[in-house]
Amino acid sequence: MEWDWALLLLTGLLAGALGSLAGLGGSIVVIPALLLFSNVFPAFSHITPTIAAGTALIIVLFTAISSTLSFAKQGRVDYRSGLFFFLGSGPGAWAGANFSRYLSADVFYILFGILIVIMSFLLRSRNKQGKRRNNRVDWKVQRVYTSADGVRYEYGYNPLLAFIISFVIGVLAGMFGIGGGVLFVPLMLLLFHFPPHLATATSMFVILLSSITGGLTHIALGHVYWWAILWLAPGAWIGGTVGAALSRRISGPLLVTLLQIIFALIGLRMIWNGITG
Repeated sequence: MEWDWALLLLTGLLAGALGSLAGLGGSIVVIPALLLFSNVFPAFSHITPTIAAGTALIIVLFTAISSTLSFAKQGRVDYRSGLFFFLGSGPGAWAGANFSRYLSADVFYILFGILIVIMSFLLRSRNKQGKRRNNRVDWKVQRVYTSADGVRYEYGYNPLLAFIISFVIGVLAGMFGIGGGVLFVPLMLLLFHFPPHLATATSMFVILLSSITGGLTHIALGHVYWWAILWLAPGAWIGGTVGAALSRRISGPLLVTLLQIIFALIGLRMIWNGITG
């Protein structure tokens, strides 16, 4: 198929833009797309769910790099909290990537579909919680952040709880090739009261670190389709940069509602594919 590169490039652009806008890694677009291509186009017929997950996690890395650089310039990354969350998510990503090779295709479809549907509900929770401001918390670790418009936020976390949850998210990220942002962001907003923009940017920083761990593990296991990486990566890089720039201009509630509908439909379709075999 002579135009497969264009299909991959466009997929990368879409994944990078949506991933950055919503604080995701973009794999929630890449994995269903690669699996769809494998069923429709002979050139992609060798792509298994495990290869799709490993390939997507490498793309997540490129999206996370471009988005984190953009967010860092805006001063929106809490590096100390991000590094602590990575202490749990890093080992978790390694464990999940290793465990993924034991999942059959049907089980992968069903579990990943369920995860996507859960993500759609978490996005709504994040959308509602994002409207809250200046929540006082009584965690062991305390943080204070003042936004560009002068709003003062107080947030924090319990180290043990944060480590355990981060590890679980890391396992899911490594197993399914997701960045984990759609799980980290609600965690930061709902449980630890991070400011919305700080949560999105810090989540992308954690995704960057976890993607390196999980991605290297998938590479060692031979779960990466490098031809797809060659075209998906530039698209994801550009899309991630554009998405980060647009994140201040697009209506958050509208974006989240659209993503909810799309993710729910994709998730239900993947569950159906797994059940019907």
